[in-house]
Amino acid sequence: MRLRYAGTCRSCSTELDARAEAVYERATKTIRCLNCLPTTLVPGSAPPEPVDPGTAGASARREYERRQAKREERIRAKRPKLGGLVLALSDDPQSTTAWDAGALGEERLGHRLNELASDTLRLLHDRRIPGSRANIDHLAVTPTGVYVIDAKRYVGKRPALRVEGGILRPRVEKLIVGSRDQTKLVDGVLKQVELVRSVVGEDLPVVGVLCFIESDWPLIGGAFTTRGVDVLWPKKLYPRLSADGPHASSVADVHARLASALPTA
Repeated sequence: MRLRYAGTCRSCSTELDARAEAVYERATKTIRCLNCLPTTLVPGSAPPEPVDPGTAGASARREYERRQAKREERIRAKRPKLGGLVLALSDDPQSTTAWDAGALGEERLGHRLNELASDTLRLLHDRRIPGSRANIDHLAVTPTGVYVIDAKRYVGKRPALRVEGGILRPRVEKLIVGSRDQTKLVDGVLKQVELVRSVVGEDLPVVGVLCFIESDWPLIGGAFTTRGVDVLWPKKLYPRLSADGPHASSVADVHARLASALPTA
């Protein structure tokens, strides 16, 4: 639009005269100059190719259903007459139900993240890691950087940081969930962060997040950072993703670059 009054671009602080062309963002009542828009959004340019954001929890849900179907097929083949009764009276093994729990956590977090999505908060879900069977649960591209989010559903269990050593021995940080050492979860997120950083470069912050869903968090405090990975819960995460920052103008381009480099799982 043409500005009725002079103003300042919220991204680069350029002074804009009255009647200059700019983008007025109604939600925040701020303006952005055309230089701070991705080229695909500049008037007269070619429309951007659509980006498939993916479906949260899709690959984990498929794996759960595959294992469940395999078990049913095996039981019915072994007991043709009683297979249905055996299935009705028995539960899936933990190795199968873990996939259901994981998918449910990703789906619930992904649903809420999608509600927060905007031009300056763009999401990618369930992205395949090249050369691996692993995947990245969620990527959020925001004005403050890229967030690599690993969703974990540990119902009723409390994540905590345990520090060992320090003065006479090397300091070692461990992630404890309930009573179990789950430091391997931090290792996994750090590998994902390095992969994403190789795609977006060093100029944009890349933050690793372990987001625990339905866990037993204390009323005061609780969130912590270990080896650069933030450990928190959904309501603690959402304001960080929605915050303003210096990289708003690159959100669309970075989002498209990540979608191209990391296809849906």
